[in-house]
Amino acid sequence: QVQLVESGGGLVQAGGSLRLSCAASGRTSSSLAMGWWRRAPGQEREFVAGIEWTGDKAAIADAVKGRFTISRDNSKNTLYLQMNGLKPEDTATYYCAADNELSVVSRTPYYWGRGTQVIVST
Repeated sequence: QVQLVESGGGLVQAGGSLRLSCAASGRTSSSLAMGWWRRAPGQEREFVAGIEWTGDKAAIADAVKGRFTISRDNSKNTLYLQMNGLKPEDTATYYCAADNELSVVSRTPYYWGRGTQVIVST
């Protein structure tokens, strides 16, 4: 089993920045691809960004490209999402996810965290 715990959410004004973290533990978490999803109120959950376990390959959704950056520190078993230029439409609960491959993380990841809420005010 893999446990994922998100942190770093909060309330921020439009144009501001936040950095989300996801601490992984359990089964060799450093060998897993990891990513971020989000669910806005009344919306379906959507993929935001993902990264291979080596950190060499990443994927970013068009809606956040150029504003969000995903990274990981395998020595700390931690995934990050740096969010800059936040917009009200970025308001959502952000979930950390993990699976064996990036292609799976971006579609149907098996492991999920419980989420951290991000609210962007105008």
